Amino acid sequence: MATSIPDHASILGEIREVRRVGLVRLRGRPLPVLESAAEAVAAAAARTPAAAVEALLRQAVALLDAGTLRTAAEYTLGLAQGTRDWPASSRRARAASVYGVSVERFRKDHEVMVLGQVAEHIVRLVSAEAEAGPEAGAPASEEGAWGAGTHRSVQVRAGGRQVGLTLHVHPVDLLRDVDVVVSPANVHLALPEPYKSSVAASLRRAAAVRGVTGDVLDDPVHDELRKWAARHGTSGRAVLPGTVAATGAGALAGQGVRRIYHAAIAVPRAGTNDYDVLPADVTRAVSRVLALLAEESGRGTPPLRSVCFPLLGAGRGGLPYHVSLAAVWAAVEAELARGAPWDVHFVVRAPEAAALVERIPAGMRPDRARRATG
Repeated sequence: MATSIPDHASILGEIREVRRVGLVRLRGRPLPVLESAAEAVAAAAARTPAAAVEALLRQAVALLDAGTLRTAAEYTLGLAQGTRDWPASSRRARAASVYGVSVERFRKDHEVMVLGQVAEHIVRLVSAEAEAGPEAGAPASEEGAWGAGTHRSVQVRAGGRQVGLTLHVHPVDLLRDVDVVVSPANVHLALPEPYKSSVAASLRRAAAVRGVTGDVLDDPVHDELRKWAARHGTSGRAVLPGTVAATGAGALAGQGVRRIYHAAIAVPRAGTNDYDVLPADVTRAVSRVLALLAEESGRGTPPLRSVCFPLLGAGRGGLPYHVSLAAVWAAVEAELARGAPWDVHFVVRAPEAAALVERIPAGMRPDRARRATG
């Protein structure tokens, strides 16, 4: 049956209703246009219509430009970690702070733009699905479409043996049951403000301990990094690129994340807001991450075993995805080839980045995988 393309106005109207009532109150609330769109892009694989709508919204928001637009959308709709049960007024106030404007100005101007962009991406997702159509009449496969699932299993060879990697295609703060998450950092180990959209900011935000109104009661990752610097005599000065500092995971412990390893790879460029990242420093940092994992593994119960990498340096660091992946994989492959038992994960948000990870078959380097996708 042909897929019906929803009109922008109808989608936008129901997104506004989601914003008003919040994600925790969607069950049983009629949202026929969003539910139909979710079914069209396979988000209906979720257990309930409300869960399918939420999955669709997350998928659309993930397509927004990284930065203020995506971050404001996450807060507005309650998709940011820890905000799904916030009242609409609190979510709007936090989204307004992302743009540094008053709540009233945000409501009249920025919110209209933000929700309109989410609606636009939902229309595009449904349109793309309609153009693709079912493959040779077969039912849609959960493994075959980006919208059908957020976890992939990638089989590669390392040291003559088959090794399974897990690929996550979603925001880093949605990770569950991964012992160690690697966070990119600058060489001053200075965390970005929690309202930013980077991996480090998302982890800081998700690790924060909040009260019932959403106010931050404790910022443990920030505080632990300061203590690490003081303990190692690096307060007020830069560490060497490739240094890795370990902290606890704060509130992320509730999601099964036990440690955050902060990989210092970004060197600030004097007189600018930009950074320089060298692939060799990324490889050095990943090697140190795996060595630190081995050191810390037996200290906890159960032992640390799994570790998740973003594509280090591919954000503000400016590295192309394939360069970052090659730098990370060089160290990971070397560790796995010698028989290391680690359960390795990658987390990305962009489909093109995920495609690179997925297209590393036996023995293919990431730079060759990039050419294969071209």
